[in-house]
Amino acid sequence: MEKRIGSYPRVRIESGGRTVVSQAGGVLLVETVRKTGLDTAISAALMPWQKPRAVHDPGKVLLDVALAVALGGDCLADASMLRAEPAVFGPVASDPTVSRLIDTLAASEEKALAAVRAARAEARARVWTVAGERAPNADGAVTVDLDGVLVIAHSDKEDAAPTWKRTYGHHPLMGFVDHGPGGTGEPVAALLRPGNAGSNTADDHVTATQLALAQLPKEYRRGRRTLIRTDSAGGTHTFVTWLAQRGRWLSYSVGMTVTEQIHSHVLKVPASAWTPAVETGGGIRDGAWVAELTGDVLTGWPKGMRLIVRKERPHPGAQLRITDADGLRLTCFATNTANLPIAELELRHRLRARAEDRIRNARATGLRNLPLHRTAQNRIWLEIVQVALDLLAWMPMLALTGTARLWEPRRLRLRLFAAAGQLVTTGRRRVLRLARHWPWTDVITDALNQLAILPNPD
Repeated sequence: MEKRIGSYPRVRIESGGRTVVSQAGGVLLVETVRKTGLDTAISAALMPWQKPRAVHDPGKVLLDVALAVALGGDCLADASMLRAEPAVFGPVASDPTVSRLIDTLAASEEKALAAVRAARAEARARVWTVAGERAPNADGAVTVDLDGVLVIAHSDKEDAAPTWKRTYGHHPLMGFVDHGPGGTGEPVAALLRPGNAGSNTADDHVTATQLALAQLPKEYRRGRRTLIRTDSAGGTHTFVTWLAQRGRWLSYSVGMTVTEQIHSHVLKVPASAWTPAVETGGGIRDGAWVAELTGDVLTGWPKGMRLIVRKERPHPGAQLRITDADGLRLTCFATNTANLPIAELELRHRLRARAEDRIRNARATGLRNLPLHRTAQNRIWLEIVQVALDLLAWMPMLALTGTARLWEPRRLRLRLFAAAGQLVTTGRRRVLRLARHWPWTDVITDALNQLAILPNPD
């Protein structure tokens, strides 16, 4: 009897397989591109940058890099894994061609970025229309979360600087559309800033909001149906006044710093004025209460602004601040929503924490570092990252059901995109056969069937 050594079987490795396709599950993203019309939109937008007698379409080159990032790549050279599978991803440009395109787009920075953003907005409007009840605006409202991201630089890059966390790199300000509890989220703004950019710079928040609004369908670019949420970095007079400006009329839920004036007003709130905070299921949040502040604490702020404060027992080991009271942690936010109880408004603002999940997904999708040297190049890279995140949000929204729709990029890559397949030619047609024993083959095939029944772009 032969003695077995080790826990895993030994397999002989040989090269030369021609019909095996790696990353076969990536066909989900390819079909998403086709059904959303993103390929034709970006190709048309980048047509002015196509050189005479060029072999590769600039739009296809940019999308190939975005697909590579969505599949787990973190640099331009990772497009090579698509180049190795032309049967699935088509002809892919060489690394020098990709680099030259990025340099060309960076040379006409603002025009190129505007072109790509316009194409993304066009595709987004179509996706939301096709998605129907799954779209983030299914209830007639859209929520945009703004938050800063620290991107560490491991080498000397243009505009890299020390950050407020004593690291070194950049400090982009990003915006994400919240898909609610039944989905994830999609990026709508990314403003690249130096590492020493201030967290509460009002002009940057205004610019990021303008970029975000331009990505939304026209009916959501102004009016109360669009909610802008930020943490206390957005709690400045300039930004709140801009949001509430006549003719813009955006809804907002903006975190505020607990100042001495706010702290003194909190101490005067009677016990009867505190309302228990609530959880998402409607139950009472243990050890948390909310109240609304009125009076001269609102002086100088836009008309209709409400100031709501929450006090809560801190978690074990948490350090209290000088502005906390009676051993309870104080937080505060401002909103102009008038028709909801303060407990519901506080819950709505607390759900802004989903933006942290979106940032974590962005870090896992090309934002772990900025791979290029010049700022203009990295702004193009940041747009590529957003295209990749768009695809990772649109594909589940259009094709996946149940808990699979909540899967984050890391899980999508491990379970769906990493599936291998066999390419078979029969009857002059190429068929990609997925492994029958792969646990999530049915999820992939069901998703592809769901994408197939969607209408094709005009």
